[in-house]
Amino acid sequence: MDQAKVRMERTVPVHDQADLIVVGGGPAGCAAAISGARSGLKVILLEHSGQLGGMGTLGNVSIFMGVGNVTGIYREIIAEVLPDRLPDSHEGSIWPQYSPFVLRHYLNSKLEKEGVRVYYHASFTSAVMDGDTVTGIVANTREGLRAFLGAKVIDCTGDARVAQDAGVPIHSGREGDGLTQPMTLMFMMQNTGKPVTPYLPEDAYYYESMSELPQGRHLYWEQNQDGTLLVNMTRVRGNGAKLEDINHAEKEALRQVFSVAHYLQRNGFETYVLSHIPGQVGVRETNQIEGRYTLTEDDLTSGRRFEDVVAQTNYEIDIHSPDGAKTTDERSLSGYDIPYRCMLPTGVKGLLVAGRSISATHVAMSSMRVQATCYALGQAAGAAAACALEEGVDFPGISIPKLHRRLADQGVVFWKAESVKQV
Repeated sequence: MDQAKVRMERTVPVHDQADLIVVGGGPAGCAAAISGARSGLKVILLEHSGQLGGMGTLGNVSIFMGVGNVTGIYREIIAEVLPDRLPDSHEGSIWPQYSPFVLRHYLNSKLEKEGVRVYYHASFTSAVMDGDTVTGIVANTREGLRAFLGAKVIDCTGDARVAQDAGVPIHSGREGDGLTQPMTLMFMMQNTGKPVTPYLPEDAYYYESMSELPQGRHLYWEQNQDGTLLVNMTRVRGNGAKLEDINHAEKEALRQVFSVAHYLQRNGFETYVLSHIPGQVGVRETNQIEGRYTLTEDDLTSGRRFEDVVAQTNYEIDIHSPDGAKTTDERSLSGYDIPYRCMLPTGVKGLLVAGRSISATHVAMSSMRVQATCYALGQAAGAAAACALEEGVDFPGISIPKLHRRLADQGVVFWKAESVKQV
């Protein structure tokens, strides 16, 4: 039986206009907004929640994975929030644990200083189209539906929501069955210095051994000498962009949090109390756009370099099993480029996509999805918007050398090997 449909036609008031509309306030969105503003654009950033930072703050994924290139806005963040972890050069990997509360406040202040107009509690509803060109978006706000119009739009939703609504083809998950990486609710425990009474809700699980844990392993960090333990040990199968999957995940992940915390309190963390559970589950993978170029596993494993490079990383292939198994496919990489073409969606104009939903295969996405890389992609997107407006062209027509010069002016450094052929 076909799903019933309701046709909706509304006249929506325009609330604000700008040179650049950025949809989504995660790492890619924040960096895109900063980069665009520093390039002289009037920028509006729309965020569906009450805080910036994406999964890093909303989902308590409060550790930066190593990417081998600490540069640009990401390096700036490290210098200002975690100065003791700043490497001497852009090359090298750091894996710093940070406070999601400090980062949330920092991003609020930083975007305000940069002159970006941030609208919180503004959830994407639909793309505003003029033919095949995206000219803005409609958002559901505390005052109802409102339109935000811009000369250029960047989709940093993480789920390719704007691109999908504008008609861009998308795909989800691994080839063959479309299954995505599972979701995880990361949480914190605090060392009280004295024994605590473990708590286990009636509907939770009693994990007797490590093999019974959702991931079948221990995965946690305690780096900052303040007694804060960051735990990444829950796992819920499903696609975070699907209604029924996310509904199940929010309940199941929370049940696992109490169960894992109870296990830890009986196994080496007897003085630790459950201290912070974020308000939503962490989502690794949902939708990828079909772009001008699709990043592949071969690009990663061969260390491919591109003339239109916009981000570089050596973060490993890191696939948490989509089928529910307690396994993780982890493979080291020497480093590779992500080309600008991966952010260019097919079929529409006026739109760029940055963050984890760029054009990439399931395997390639497992490496490029981490926060530091998303900051790099967002920074390039914001700079590209300025180039497009200055040159009077759409996103595909910008000068890549000019984009690289603008990024260099913003502190971005790319590692280049002259002996390696670029494609």
